[in-house]
Amino acid sequence: MTDTPPSPAAAPPLPQRLRRLWPYFRQGRAGLGLALAGTLLAALTEPAIPALLKALLDQGFAADAFPLWMVPAALMGLFTLRGVATFLANYGLNHTATQGMVTLRRAMFARLNSARLELFAQQSASKLSNTLVYEVQGGTTLLVGALLTSVRTVLTIAALLVYLLYLNWALTLIVLALFPPLAWVMRALSKRLYHITRSSQHATDELAYVVEENVLAHRMVRLHGAQAQQAERFEGLNQALRRLAMKSTVAASAMTPLSQLLAAAALSAVVMVALWQSGSGATVGGFVGFVTAMLMLITPIRQLSDLAGTITRGLAALERGLALIEQTAEQTGGTHRTPRARGEVALEGVWVRYGDKPGAALRGIDLHLRPGEVVALVGPSGSGKTTLANLLPRFVEASTGQVRLDGVPLPDWDLGNLRTQFAMVSQDVVMLNDTLAHNVALGDTVDEARVRSALEAANLGELVQKLPQGLHTVVGHNATELSGGQRQRLAIARAVYKNAPLLILDEATSALDNESERLVQEALARLMRGRTTLVIAHRLSTIEHADRVVVLADGQIVEQGTHTELLAAQGAYARLQAQSLGRETLADGG
Repeated sequence: MTDTPPSPAAAPPLPQRLRRLWPYFRQGRAGLGLALAGTLLAALTEPAIPALLKALLDQGFAADAFPLWMVPAALMGLFTLRGVATFLANYGLNHTATQGMVTLRRAMFARLNSARLELFAQQSASKLSNTLVYEVQGGTTLLVGALLTSVRTVLTIAALLVYLLYLNWALTLIVLALFPPLAWVMRALSKRLYHITRSSQHATDELAYVVEENVLAHRMVRLHGAQAQQAERFEGLNQALRRLAMKSTVAASAMTPLSQLLAAAALSAVVMVALWQSGSGATVGGFVGFVTAMLMLITPIRQLSDLAGTITRGLAALERGLALIEQTAEQTGGTHRTPRARGEVALEGVWVRYGDKPGAALRGIDLHLRPGEVVALVGPSGSGKTTLANLLPRFVEASTGQVRLDGVPLPDWDLGNLRTQFAMVSQDVVMLNDTLAHNVALGDTVDEARVRSALEAANLGELVQKLPQGLHTVVGHNATELSGGQRQRLAIARAVYKNAPLLILDEATSALDNESERLVQEALARLMRGRTTLVIAHRLSTIEHADRVVVLADGQIVEQGTHTELLAAQGAYARLQAQSLGRETLADGG
């Protein structure tokens, strides 16, 4: 993440930007129609107020001009009609806004789950969640509300202008002269506001990222006494966001006084011309009706100027979501499917490079795994072990060369079907904030008998009995209430439940005490039976019984054979074994 906001490109025309959003709001068009009908009805009632004033002034003070009961009846009827129209408009608006928000979020979440994995390296979790949850909600509320208000405002202005033309066309021309300079002011300030809003979005992402980092690394920050350093980092971003907020306030707030100044100039001209025309038969009621209608124009004109900023902010927020949908490439697959693979894996001349990074993570890997074979990958950190394992479920793509499962290239497999063939147990155990049963049966329907059997196979039978609601106990955020060994065995139970023909064990016993490791090893031994298994481990004692050991260094295979053969060869594996035994002896002695 960088602290320098990108220079935002010029905004496309407003109609073009709105057309991009329409597919997501199309399902709520019935509510939009209702809102427009209510808005139109409310706008048509606006000229009725100055019209009533004109009638009262010109005729109401004459004897028996009309029955007195008609005055309250007309006023009550008018405001009842406006109240009904406003209710319909607000209901229709919220129907459209919530439907569009649900549709857009659904599309974003679907793209998030099908995106190429590079997305998660390029964008932080806080940025993605902020865009999907908060910006979509805030942007939808702002935009739909502002657009409806702008329609109501435009219709109100149109209705009042028609009435003004009817009363006095000459004075109305003065009022119309107000609109060109007002449009220029709104256009200039909207451009400024658009750029500030984009910069503010980036600054918000940076601030959220700092908070996310400090929450995840709270122990390390406290251990190293880095609170002041992190507070300084946070404060810099916090102040930058405040400065952008103030710039946005200046740009948005400048619209109102400028529009009011223009309206005051027009009002002054109208009064002067009306006084000049007073000798040509104009009535007091006509003049008061005209001035009232004109003053009623000031509020919608001010609203129109304010709405420019609201629409800009709403669109900018929603366009972040559109960018996630439209600019994030999906990971695609082929059409090959099978209920259960045999488990034969072949890597042929495989190279892996990560983006523009120098060097390669894997270099010319040729490796064949027979069905049911247990193959251990060993080597120093950074040698390419995890990258090689991640090739199989296509979490990483080969830059050159080919990876095959049962003789079929991985890109030719249906992606969902390919991943049903693999189960994985890694050092980074991930549990969802759901029940124990749903965590074990992740992605599958819950069969309680199978869940219990899987937990027993993972040496977790006693845990279920101790939990307050048994299988239906919610394990909480990443099951942090459980010990490291229990969480590791829970991941094994998940793999047992999936019953996939291929198994990947990535540092599955790292950072465990001896008793926890023994229980995990027993569970793993049961899990590995009859499955093609790829084992990654730093602790060589955990892979001595593998059918074959493959030694990697600098992204290349430097040795392979059985544990006994490689020890006798006195090569890279023997040196790694000696180092590992030394570390384990020190640990036991400590």
